Amino acid sequence: MAETPATHTTTEAPKSGGFPPFDQTTFPSQVFWLVITFAFLFTVLWRVAGPRINAAITSRRGAINGAIAEAGKARADAEAAQARYEAALAAARTKANALAEETRQKLNAEIAKAKTEADARAHDAMAAADARIASTRETAKAAVGTAARDAAIAIVERLTGDKISADEAAKALGN
Repeated sequence: MAETPATHTTTEAPKSGGFPPFDQTTFPSQVFWLVITFAFLFTVLWRVAGPRINAAITSRRGAINGAIAEAGKARADAEAAQARYEAALAAARTKANALAEETRQKLNAEIAKAKTEADARAHDAMAAADARIASTRETAKAAVGTAARDAAIAIVERLTGDKISADEAAKALGN
């Protein structure tokens, strides 16, 4: 098969080179479609997208304001809870201090009572000891007097050979 060269014949006029949107012969149709497209997009945005965007913004603003109000309420609740806690803590401290003071007073009273009782027992023991000492002193004086009298009788008898009576020896000693 032999190929024959193809010949093309065109009825169109050759176009000048360049970017087709800049072709001045098509400007009126481009402006027409631009106006139609702009009107369509404007209508869609104005009637459909605009209200949706506005609703989303309004909804979001409401959610944010609600969250802010809820946070403010939670903060107020937290501050109230903290105030209650501090009041309870102060009351507990006051009660603890009162209990400590009451216990301190009870212990001081018990200590004072024990001290008074110990002092009384010591005083009684000292009085009994003084009485025993006085009794022992009197017994010792009597024993010393008797011993001195007997010693005087024995000394006189040994030195002089005379026997004196107990009354004479007591008179001589000054008893």
